[in-house]
Amino acid sequence: MSWLDRDRTIAPPGFNRWLIPPAALAVHLCIGQVYATSVYKTALVDYFDASLTQIGIIFSIAIVMLGLSAAVMGTWVDTNGPRKAMFVSAMFWVGGFVVGAAGIFTHQLWLLYLGYGVIGGIGLGIGYISPVSTLIKWFPDRPGLATGMAIMGFGGGALIASPLSSALLTFYDPESGTPGWVASGDAVGKLFLTLAAIYLIYMLYGAATIRVPAADWKPAGFDPATVASKSLVTTNHVSAANSIKTRQFWLVWIVLFCNVTAGIGILEQAAPMIQDFFRQSDGASLVTAAVAGGFVGLLSIGNMGGRFVWSATSDLIGRKRIYMLYLGGGAVFYTLLSFFGDTSTILYVALAFVILSFYGGGFATVPAYLRDLFGTYQVGAIHGRLLTAWSAAGIAGPLIVNSFLDAQGTPGELTASAYIPALLTMVGLLVVGFIANLLVTPVNSRYHEPQSAPPAAAQTATPDGEHA
Repeated sequence: MSWLDRDRTIAPPGFNRWLIPPAALAVHLCIGQVYATSVYKTALVDYFDASLTQIGIIFSIAIVMLGLSAAVMGTWVDTNGPRKAMFVSAMFWVGGFVVGAAGIFTHQLWLLYLGYGVIGGIGLGIGYISPVSTLIKWFPDRPGLATGMAIMGFGGGALIASPLSSALLTFYDPESGTPGWVASGDAVGKLFLTLAAIYLIYMLYGAATIRVPAADWKPAGFDPATVASKSLVTTNHVSAANSIKTRQFWLVWIVLFCNVTAGIGILEQAAPMIQDFFRQSDGASLVTAAVAGGFVGLLSIGNMGGRFVWSATSDLIGRKRIYMLYLGGGAVFYTLLSFFGDTSTILYVALAFVILSFYGGGFATVPAYLRDLFGTYQVGAIHGRLLTAWSAAGIAGPLIVNSFLDAQGTPGELTASAYIPALLTMVGLLVVGFIANLLVTPVNSRYHEPQSAPPAAAQTATPDGEHA
């Protein structure tokens, strides 16, 4: 397995850095399937005779494990390189589907928690951070664009997984097409096994093609002084251990937590939510299950596009200003969705699309924000620690929404008014995040590494592959 070692991934002279984003996308498009769980959420509720909250916990566990594994393994990923990290991620992510399928076939909900939630969640965390610091090193001139190119894949994973899952559920269930059809547990189990096989192939492709730059590499014509002249961008470096001692780290933690909580609770409920918003007096919805599944895919486009467009924009206007848009604009759009979303399907879809673009943009921009504040030294490990905010949001977002909805009535019979308390709670969180972002200032020099510290990962290499 020596091909997984970091020194086997060092790019030769003249290597085209634009070959790196596709390798990162291969992993992120696979693990982004987590955003398509709402497609089969109702099927699992029916199959296990469980509540929305009980099934929503599966998603929450996966997100919690994503943040925890990213925090714990961040330094390991920086040290061992992206190829080994991507390979380990693939084993956990695919293994999670297999164990989850076993839980479905044996009607053991706890196995689904363990498989998709715990095991798969570890794969999520390692896979999510594996290419980020590498991309920042390949694109020091455009860090927002670089991270956006990879992380947009995570947001776009549902764009592929949602219609694919709907088609496979229909194929695997002989009862599909009947009025009021809900996929069977057997169909969901077979879906899990099919996705496991597909994702294994693509994630291993990403691991095989990823490369890291040589220690002394930089883009042709790149002058670090042009980047350092921008507001909040430092030429110094802060270690992962010291970063968590700074006020800036925790302010950005709050920013990410608030932005993610506001988006993730709705995203996890996306397919049932649009049906509930347009439920008629007779209990039927104007939005069919198939259309709701398509809506999840459309939200994925917003999520994915926001990760690329907004993060690239942050290279021009700055990270702090772009988060003012995410949080302040998000609060306005959530308020409009609360009170006017049920008046028009076009208005509802447009508001949800923009909201999810802000949600995705927040994820894609934060690695560049960390690079600006703390430098490139151990930025992957710092990013991993920051993703504990995602873990907390993975609990808070679905819990807030599902708790409000469970108190309002029965799934499948809810209306738009049932969502107002949850949506206004999200508005309040976005305001808190907006204030935290305003308080972000440059890191105090006492946290900086000595000038002799290498501005790279803990383990660097020279162009010929020998460790420096």
